[in-house]
Amino acid sequence: MDKKYSYLISVFLVCSIIISLILGISLIVPFIISTVFSFYLLAQSGYNKKDLVLILYKGFIECKELYMFLLLIGANISVWMASGIVPTMMFYGFQYLEGTNFIFMAFLLTSVMTIFMGTGIGTISTLGIALIGVGRGFGIPIELLLGVLVSGAFLADKLSPISGMLNLTLQVMDMDYKTFVKGLLKTLVPVFIITSGIYYIIGSFYSGGENSELIVYLQSAILDEFVISPWLLLLPLLVVLLPMKGITVVPTVLTGIIGGALLTLRVQGLSLLTSLNYMILGYGGKTGSEELNSILVSGGMVGMVEVVAIIGIVLALSNLLEKTGVLKPLIYDPIANVKTKGELIFKTGLVGTMLTVVTCDQAAGVVLPGKLYKNKYKEMGIDKTVLARTLSDSSTIIAPLMPWNVNGIVIGLITGISAFQYAPYAILCYIFPLIAGIIYISEKILLNFSMTKKQQKINMGG
Repeated sequence: MDKKYSYLISVFLVCSIIISLILGISLIVPFIISTVFSFYLLAQSGYNKKDLVLILYKGFIECKELYMFLLLIGANISVWMASGIVPTMMFYGFQYLEGTNFIFMAFLLTSVMTIFMGTGIGTISTLGIALIGVGRGFGIPIELLLGVLVSGAFLADKLSPISGMLNLTLQVMDMDYKTFVKGLLKTLVPVFIITSGIYYIIGSFYSGGENSELIVYLQSAILDEFVISPWLLLLPLLVVLLPMKGITVVPTVLTGIIGGALLTLRVQGLSLLTSLNYMILGYGGKTGSEELNSILVSGGMVGMVEVVAIIGIVLALSNLLEKTGVLKPLIYDPIANVKTKGELIFKTGLVGTMLTVVTCDQAAGVVLPGKLYKNKYKEMGIDKTVLARTLSDSSTIIAPLMPWNVNGIVIGLITGISAFQYAPYAILCYIFPLIAGIIYISEKILLNFSMTKKQQKINMGG
């Protein structure tokens, strides 16, 4: 298709998203408008309308499991609150984490947990919700804490062997897990150390000691409303262990829901009808503390419906842009005249990032350049582990920073905090591409220095 259509559609999509964010309009509006606009232009350029409808339909139904997962996450959060699991995690968090560097600890806890769970969203919707509650009790700004949790949780897409995103990357790159991780260490180690250091320094300003009275009050409110027991923590432990045994995400979340419902009945003494009501319509805390009630809130499955609709439209549009070749100029033009290895690597990161921004889906930012750049990397003598690492350090890790990205949308609904609010504090997501850029610049300087020295020796010899 005409290259101008590619850029016109891309600019229209980004501008419509920006306008909707400024005006506070639901993201479903710009995505529907952009889909209609793209459909019209593609039909005008000669594509068969029936073929375009089929492409949209296939894109929409391709991720049926994702829709089910999101609806189940809504039910799981509600039932874990009602069953006393989240309140129990908060109660013991207040007890054992008071006086610690909580921000630093929260980052480490989510970083470890997410490797076992294999999903950043899953980690935030379970452990993350409880840590947010504890952090609020300690007087930590919720935007700051959520940024910390996002930094830790989205390491899953880079490191967890059971992560869907990581396994997609391995499949596209035709690479095994061990080789990928070995190539990733060059940026992973310095980024993790730097991020940990920054969060440790920030955390030193929030000791939590000045909120002792509030913490005691919140613990008392929890005890008044819920039966609290360390035995309730066995279910979250089971949910963490199941993915390690090869159980996929939907059965794992279902286990959490069924277990939570049983605990709601047997431990908290609520009826089955009440439990089902919480799962479907959502849960709202009924403790004697308004502060605690504002934490214990979930929209249930109904609360996830709009997100599922938005993501369905996003995936349909993304498939349309990919299958019709709209994105090809955005992928090929930047590398058409690259002359050095460093330039190719640098532009790969830029293209991957741009695709994640335009398509609102990090998968496109990995799959398309991953497939289409492999031969270029081979021609220039660059190992494919470098391509995999570059895409992981750019298009994969920046996804939760954008309010219109699938991840940003879901996190916003789960926590009530938009990406605009937490993104400035998700430091790890910035440092990965920054370190990758620094390594590129350093290697370029060293290469130029080496070539200069070699030329000087030749001149002296002459």
